[in-house]
This record gives sequence, C-alpha cells and structure tokens, in this order.
Amino acid sequence: MKYRIVLLFVALIHLQVWAAKTTFYPANHQSIQYIGRGDFSNPLQPKFWASGAYVVIRFSGSSFTAHLNDEMLWGNILNYLEVKIDNQPAYRLRLTAKENKLELVKNLPKGNHTILICKNSESENGYISFTGFDCEKLLPPTAPQKRKMEFIGDSITCGAGSDESEIKCETKGSSWHDQHNAYFAYGPSTARNLNAQWHLTSVSGIGLMHSCCGKKIIMPPVYDKINPARDTLAWDFSKYQPDVVTICLGQNDGIQDSVKFTTAYINFMKQLRGYYPKAKLVMLTSPMASPQLKTALVKYISAVKTMLNQGGENNISSYFFEIRANGGCGKHPSLAEHQQIANELSAFLKKEMNW
Repeated sequence: MKYRIVLLFVALIHLQVWAAKTTFYPANHQSIQYIGRGDFSNPLQPKFWASGAYVVIRFSGSSFTAHLNDEMLWGNILNYLEVKIDNQPAYRLRLTAKENKLELVKNLPKGNHTILICKNSESENGYISFTGFDCEKLLPPTAPQKRKMEFIGDSITCGAGSDESEIKCETKGSSWHDQHNAYFAYGPSTARNLNAQWHLTSVSGIGLMHSCCGKKIIMPPVYDKINPARDTLAWDFSKYQPDVVTICLGQNDGIQDSVKFTTAYINFMKQLRGYYPKAKLVMLTSPMASPQLKTALVKYISAVKTMLNQGGENNISSYFFEIRANGGCGKHPSLAEHQQIANELSAFLKKEMNW
C-alpha cells in the first residue's frame, strides 16, 4: 500500500513538472503567422477587425492557450472565433470577456501540431487583439501557401447569417452577429479548395454606390483602410499582393441607373488595378440576388468588362453564379450554400488561373 502511495506521489510530481513546461510567447514572436489586414502599430497587441483574419502557429506539446482581447464595441456583443487543430474538424467559440485566456486544445498526442485561429465575426463587431500564446514550444512556421486571394464584398462575403449550428435565427435574446461564420464563408472555403491564403475585405450592408440600412459608407472610398467599416487606419498594400481578387458587390445597391453603376464599377476596378498591378480581377454577381437583380448585375458587369477590355485592360474576368442562396438568417446563404458557392467559384477559378 505504501509502495502504491509513493508511486502515486511520484507520478503527481512528474505530472506537475510536465504541466509546468509551457512557455508564454508574446504576440510579436517571429514564428507566428498573421494573415489578414491588421494594425501592428503595437506589435505586442496586433489588432484585427476583418472577417476571416487568421493566425497560423506550429507548436509542440499537448496543449495550447491563446491570450486575446475583445474590443467589446457593442457592450456585451463579443466576437466569435473558429479554431482548427491539425486535421481535426474546426470548432466555433464565442469570446466571453474583454480579456480572454483560452485553452484551445489539450491532451494532444506527442509531436508537432498546427493551430489556426480565425475571426468569424465581421469588422462591425470590433477588433480582436492577440497578446500571446502558451505552449510547450513554438516551432518555426512552414512556408505559407504561395497562392494568395482576396474577396471583396458585403455581408455575404463576411459569412453573416450563415451558421445556425448553435443559435437559430429567431432565438430569443440572440444578436445579429450570432450566426456569423467567416471561416466557412465562400471566400475562405474557395481559398482552401485552391490551396491559397485569403483576405476578406467586406462589410455588411455596403455597396458600390449605395449601401443599405442607413450605412453612410460605400466601398470605394473606404477600401484602402484596415477597418473599412469605420474608415480608419490606412492599409499598406505592399504587405499582401493577391493573385486573384473577386468583387461581389451590388446586392445592397439594388437595380440602379446602368450608366451611373457601370461608371462607378469601372472606376473601382481602376482603383484596384492601381493597388494590384498583376492580380486577376474577377467580378461576381450576388448569389443572394433576385432574378431581376441578377439580370441587372449580369448586364452591368458585362458592360464593365467590355469597356475595360476596349481600354486595354485584359487581366479581368467575370462569373455569374448559378445558385441563388437564401437559406440562412435574413435570407443570407447558409453554411451549406456557402460551400456550394465556393465549389462553383473554385471550379471556375481553377480553370481561369490554370490552378
């Protein structure tokens, strides 16, 4: 009996020593990969507003803890994250406070692991700010995917209203952001299909020349900002030069005067070309659009493409979605429909880009 007690005591000591081996790594450690528009003015607390902004970290050990802050822009409305460990299914979690210490995984098998943490909520929810990470050992990162993509759009691109896996649309006490899921929105899903990095530059309700719901901003004037929703902090475009940029605007504009809309679209395309001299620019119809709006968008986009081609711009393309996706909250695409949208777009871009 005494022998068993001694063994148990020794085992507990070893367990405590083993558990104490984790190290805190600050947010500016060179092995941490951040992808997405962010504010690095304080490298120890980088801030990310954008839907789909993510961090990738390689580590060894059986557990991983993240330290991050939530802006709590709307009081008790906090951001959602998506977390993926190795090849395990991704899981969703909601932040609970302004300052969060989150044990994201434990009891992992021995060896090296990779964790991805993605901001599921959009910029209207406020920023998340990483302050550091706890693990046994941080490892040098693998080379990121060479292909780079950017998806410009509105609430559809944000992944708003898509995820009812935990909270249904009409649940009493739920908020407009509870169904956001940028990680499984069509943009990141397309990028993963094509083995590419992604940026989402999107704001719910925003339009090309007319935004919905009393929103005072439109995309072209705020596009060069880290946080387009609040029109603050200039983004440095040299930090990320995508191979493909898709533009999915028009749902909130609705049917407009064709001359005014195509002129605004042409000007925005020229603006994008100034930022991205080599990128393929791809204009998309809205997968939410009514038949009448889709017909109008096809007409507008076709005219824009023709006029730009005539002006010597040939590194552009267009795609008109076959699906009409309204199965989520507020008639937004559901998670399943986002996958269908991504599959359509992936097939088109794979051929278009010879990927």
